[in-house]
Amino acid sequence: MDSDRKSNVSSFYGGRKSSIDALNTEYAAQPARPGVRGRDDASSFFTPDRSSMDHLNGGRSGTAGYNQGSFFHAGREEPLKGGRDEEKDVGMQGDAWDVYADFNNAGPRYSSAFGLGQAPTGYSQLPPTTPMKEDLDTESKIEMVTVPALGPEWAKDELHQMTKASKKERKQETRAQFWKSWHRGERGLCGKYFTRKVLVFFLFGLCCAIGVVLAFTIPRVPSFSFNGGTPLVNATGSWAKAVPTKFSRAPANFSFPAYASLQVDTSANFLPVNFNHLSAKVYDLDTNRLVGTGSFARHSLPAKAFPEILLPLNFTYVTSNDSDPTWLNWYNACKNKALYIDSKRTPLKFRLVLDMDIMGLPSDHSASTQISDADCPIELALNAA
Repeated sequence: MDSDRKSNVSSFYGGRKSSIDALNTEYAAQPARPGVRGRDDASSFFTPDRSSMDHLNGGRSGTAGYNQGSFFHAGREEPLKGGRDEEKDVGMQGDAWDVYADFNNAGPRYSSAFGLGQAPTGYSQLPPTTPMKEDLDTESKIEMVTVPALGPEWAKDELHQMTKASKKERKQETRAQFWKSWHRGERGLCGKYFTRKVLVFFLFGLCCAIGVVLAFTIPRVPSFSFNGGTPLVNATGSWAKAVPTKFSRAPANFSFPAYASLQVDTSANFLPVNFNHLSAKVYDLDTNRLVGTGSFARHSLPAKAFPEILLPLNFTYVTSNDSDPTWLNWYNACKNKALYIDSKRTPLKFRLVLDMDIMGLPSDHSASTQISDADCPIELALNAA
């Protein structure tokens, strides 16, 4: 280590401390050596053969290696807020925005704690002034001559749009545009749902479903046929007493009760067949004259079956004389068997017509059946007319 780099304080290197105050003691100035140019400390910092750095006795005071030339010149030096306002000099009206106000303690005070912001010389922001009532009255006093002439309040097209005809036209246009967009597939009936294609498939599926349901639920008109063994059965119970049994020649007439033994075919139905009303009429096959009537109350028949029913009939006929063909046909068929050699009576020939009111069908339906070899359900006495 060079001697000129050693500190004058001996205690710095562990030596004995001196009683001399190195900071306050005045040292004799050393004469400058000839031939040696005085240099700044900053230049001697990098020179190994520099002179002694005796800061107390040296010719120049040290700058610790820094001087004015060690920095880049940044321009003029002035306080934050210059001595004048350039914006005012160029003639701008009003106070310019002071960006240095917060640093120069000239801005608005946001706190009044510890007496801050209460000095009259400080900058304070004043609240906006409220206009006086007189000023408002003055501003509202506008002469009518300064107001331009007013034009019509509503135009002709606006007046037309407020009429019912115009509203109806707009509704029709909106409706037409709606159906046109739906027909093109651009929208649906319910927003984005039920577009044209979706609606077609939906209606097709709905029709198929309705068809399937109706195929199983709509009742079919059943068919009727006579029981081959006993098409007519003798009346019993209360029905036997409801109609008197008699044959008379003067005047020529006959009447008797009986049951028509019928078999019903309901194999075409998937649900039971319910009859609201069933009426019957009996016609003679030879003369086509009405010889009997009957009715059947509300009744239900099972589906996919061949049930048998007994339809009550009232055979009644009246004519002018006993030579009437219809009366003779029914009289000969109901005479006593003893009056015949082989005990075989003449068979009855008639046609049965049924009118049906079936629940589930919109109208009444008819069905008919006939027979040509039926036995008379009654047998007259030997002494009968």
